[in-house]
Amino acid sequence: MEYTSLGRTGLSVSRLCLGTMNFGPLTAETEAHQIMDAAHESGINFFDTANVYGWGENKGRTEEIVGTWFAQGGGRRERTVLATKLYGRMAPDGAAHWPNEDKLSALNIRRAVDASLKRLQTDYIDLYQMHHVDRATPWEEIWQAMEVLTAQGKILYVGSSNFAGWHIATAQAAAAKRNFLGLVAEQSLYNLLARTVELEVLPSAEYHGLGVIPWSPLQGGLLGGVLRKAGEQGGRSADRAKKLSAAERDQLQAYEDFCDKLGQEPGTVALSWLLHQPTVTAPIIGPRTPGQLETALKAVEVKLDQSDLDRLDEIFPGHRTAPEDYAW
Repeated sequence: MEYTSLGRTGLSVSRLCLGTMNFGPLTAETEAHQIMDAAHESGINFFDTANVYGWGENKGRTEEIVGTWFAQGGGRRERTVLATKLYGRMAPDGAAHWPNEDKLSALNIRRAVDASLKRLQTDYIDLYQMHHVDRATPWEEIWQAMEVLTAQGKILYVGSSNFAGWHIATAQAAAAKRNFLGLVAEQSLYNLLARTVELEVLPSAEYHGLGVIPWSPLQGGLLGGVLRKAGEQGGRSADRAKKLSAAERDQLQAYEDFCDKLGQEPGTVALSWLLHQPTVTAPIIGPRTPGQLETALKAVEVKLDQSDLDRLDEIFPGHRTAPEDYAW
């Protein structure tokens, strides 16, 4: 497994990040533990979760599963760079709730981190991420709360998720006024089919020294060979394929044909492409089974040359940095 620094920090993380979103809703606890053990055995040390994962009436369940895995000991916690998130309301969907039970007020930050630490059965979080920007809470309040958590040793670093480029710039300017490190990572939707972050988010992250952690690297499975799977397996893949427009089908067919030429699985190529992007620290993989983890690991070994990257740009046109991308 290859390793890299997390943004402008001295923290070394694996080039793939194990996403735990499926643990609980789709993957039972025992199998989730097997996947996490297999991830460690393969060299993955970077795990990502969130307080709301588990969803519906089971929010927090995913963190609990990670926590019971840590509780088994054997150096599991010590060898893991743990990332989790806050922002969403933890009350069951549709249930009555009080104010200050979500978003990024100092009160909710304090409550949320303590609740996550309890579920995760640990005394610190390596990367504490804001799951969304809070337009109502001033950055002075957010950073003061994060400084307290850092001083208490409850968190080591702060990250963002789903921020615009100007959100990153504003956050970093406010942190600099306080002589605080600020953000070290941004988690964004980024893949061959979703490249709008290339306009402003990636340039802002690069300028401010943030590592980028792409989520949904296979665009919900569309880049995982959806056309081939629809023909071979039917089921969910067939349903997805039916919803594609003619242009989308042609695009994905060209992609899958190119992957066949490379002798690689489409999902492997999509992950490898992200690993070739200079701003990317580690794409988040979300295996539901040990077999899916094994398939994802192959991406680290695949090397794409410039002609391969150029062909992928032809199939999935990207963006130049703004404002050059807007020029005639």
